Amino acid sequence: MGTMEQKKWLYSFGRAVCTPLMKVLYRYRFTGRNNLPETGAYIICANHQSFADPVLLGIGQKRTIRYMAKEQLFKHKFLGKLISMLGAFPVMRESHDNAQAFATADSVLESGGVLGIFPEGTRSKTGELLRMRSGAALIAAQMMVPVVPACITAKGGKMKVFNTTKITYGDPITPEQLGLTENAQGHQIRAASRVISDAIANIREQDKF
Repeated sequence: MGTMEQKKWLYSFGRAVCTPLMKVLYRYRFTGRNNLPETGAYIICANHQSFADPVLLGIGQKRTIRYMAKEQLFKHKFLGKLISMLGAFPVMRESHDNAQAFATADSVLESGGVLGIFPEGTRSKTGELLRMRSGAALIAAQMMVPVVPACITAKGGKMKVFNTTKITYGDPITPEQLGLTENAQGHQIRAASRVISDAIANIREQDKF
């Protein structure tokens, strides 16, 4: 059995197990699933509050999401192997040398896949949105693919077990709407990052309960 076959099998198995489990634990409700492209490459960008976030985003759609994940997670032998088989790949948050991570991200999108990024770069301990980094906008510019903003909003603002959680997928934002061109300069990347950040913030504001 090849690596990709193992990955697909494990991902499908994980989705089957986690769908009912997450329903019990987080009482999730999905909105905007019709905004998720059924074909073609795109980047999904969401806020980040808990380790459950990638699972909740993933079970909300039929397609496989390949996540950029912080390098520290891969240093744990079992966890690193597991999330690698599920399609995650490492990125060094504080490093300027992430050529391999960006190359992997590009290859995911070149093959028509879905790339998952948490632009805040770390989990928010308060539940409030943190400043978002520019990696997603940079990759969107390099590959000229749309970005789907998403927001995970828990009742009361913080993720808790048995607390109702909303997961909303916003309208896809095209590279043109982000103001990006194939040779986008720094100011364009920063402006696009603000557009993505504002889209996530707007979803959060409308979903607060």
